[in-house]
Amino acid sequence: MNKRLTLSLDSSLITKGKLYAKKHKTSLSNLVEAYLIRLTEDSEIEEISPKLKSLSGVVKLPKNFNEKKEYQKYLESKYGK
Repeated sequence: MNKRLTLSLDSSLITKGKLYAKKHKTSLSNLVEAYLIRLTEDSEIEEISPKLKSLSGVVKLPKNFNEKKEYQKYLESKYGK
């Protein structure tokens, strides 16, 4: 069942939203609804599975480990400088 919702937004944002909706052949209401659906679905996906949690802490890295530097070394060895 659909219900009405009143939002207070900057008028220029409303105008931009309506133009975007028109360009994508939908309504501003549908855009907001799709965004809220996506937003709430993402939070459910972010939960870490028990199997992944069990792997946490398996690898111990030195405190001064620089992942960017190590990745750069890897890329240089794979592709050359």
